[in-house]
Amino acid sequence: MSDIKYKRILLKLSGEALGGKSGYGIDVDEAEAIAIRIKEVHEMGVEVAIVIGAGNLWRGKQGLERGMDRATADYMGMLATVMNAMALMDALERAGVYTRVMSAIEMRQIAEPYIRRRAIRHLEKRRVVIFGAGTGNPFFSTDTAAALRANEIDANVVIKATKVDGVYDSDPKKNPDAKKFDKLGYIEVINRRLEVMDSTAITLCMENKLPILVVNLWDNHALLAALKGEPVGTIVGD
Repeated sequence: MSDIKYKRILLKLSGEALGGKSGYGIDVDEAEAIAIRIKEVHEMGVEVAIVIGAGNLWRGKQGLERGMDRATADYMGMLATVMNAMALMDALERAGVYTRVMSAIEMRQIAEPYIRRRAIRHLEKRRVVIFGAGTGNPFFSTDTAAALRANEIDANVVIKATKVDGVYDSDPKKNPDAKKFDKLGYIEVINRRLEVMDSTAITLCMENKLPILVVNLWDNHALLAALKGEPVGTIVGD
């Protein structure tokens, strides 16, 4: 542990991470691949908490375009995050990593209710904790849920897992001249409207001086290197 910069992390995953090439549904192979990455980090002695989105199962925007009530659409998204959390829990436990799913919406048959002190105790006991159902409230994204939970459990960093190697000033897949940022300030992210996390999440991290690290989870070495403090990805902070 002496060479590890971050002892406790909050890993923010998109729902699409479980969706495979199509980005939809739950791809068991993708869940297992993510579980292996998390296991590598866990075996380094890092305490890992996770928030996962629901874009692979439900996109509330589509419902809103058809006139759906916003709160209803958001609650459906929260339920979808619990499905993703259970799929990832299963993959992790099959990989030999003890895991707990904690839900902001009570559903005792399948997940523990979220209790801050219990979540911290799970982490101290070397269990991976997956937070499902967002914040439990409509009108808040899973980005905001990640920032909130990270602050509540005293995480050292929020790690935003993406499929690119950091934050760029434009889409590197469309613009070969896109510039990658090694470091950004919170306000700069908001002013530039860079799609790191939504503005509520960025502000919550800024107010509590919690850094955000954007890395490519699918790079075999990026996450481990980042945890050691090596210059990987993009760091958002003061």
